[in-house]
Amino acid sequence: MVQTSHSPLSILSPSSIGSNVMSNQFSPFISEDDSSEINDISPSPIGPFDLMPVPMIEQPYWCSLSYYEMKQRVGEMFHVSSNVHSVTIDGYTDPSSAQRFCLGVLSNVNRTNEIEMTRHYIGKGLQLSYENGQVFAECLSENPVFVQSPNCNQRYQWHLATVVKIPPGCNLKIFDEADFVQVANETVYQGYEAVYALTRICTIRISFVKGWGADYRRQTILNTPCWIEVHLNNPLKLVDQILTKMGSPRTKCTSVS
Repeated sequence: MVQTSHSPLSILSPSSIGSNVMSNQFSPFISEDDSSEINDISPSPIGPFDLMPVPMIEQPYWCSLSYYEMKQRVGEMFHVSSNVHSVTIDGYTDPSSAQRFCLGVLSNVNRTNEIEMTRHYIGKGLQLSYENGQVFAECLSENPVFVQSPNCNQRYQWHLATVVKIPPGCNLKIFDEADFVQVANETVYQGYEAVYALTRICTIRISFVKGWGADYRRQTILNTPCWIEVHLNNPLKLVDQILTKMGSPRTKCTSVS
């Protein structure tokens, strides 16, 4: 059985976003002050033809993974090919492969004792599975993982920032592309800024062993020892296509991750 906890959700701002949706550079942490209203955005007029639904187009890599220790990203981004339908993220020291991202081989000169101890308990970690546009997270470790997925939270009508605890042996659907396509195309009628805001739904954060939020002493994921960020490239590309179709605002703003 999964458990939930409320946590502040950081919001992407135009200043943190680049110009290509498949970019490896990403600035995931924006303060509440930085996430205020987007300025100087005026979408171009949209005609009936332009409002035709935009389909999801499969990208070469369905997701990209970044590993963090507290506030610091460690190692290179790990890309999962569209031909690979499941990937395991574990704490072992075996060489990584197309279907396995081993965190144990990554070094960090700033690593603390707390981080070292947490890494020891990651063990078998978790598995992310992608099939028919749906993403599932399964906890393979003997210790729980904690997930913040706005798409999942929308489905269950939870607050977008809810953090879900997945106990060992349990799994949870954390993203559904069909739901996202419908929401994205409906959001067109709300304007450029509303579509742009969907980029935050395309990123999922998962912490190993330690939770965060209202029920824990760690209020944000930046205070957790070991965690990953999952960038879903197909929905990010969809948002980018819709923004391009809507026309450019006065201030450059795209859905890059």
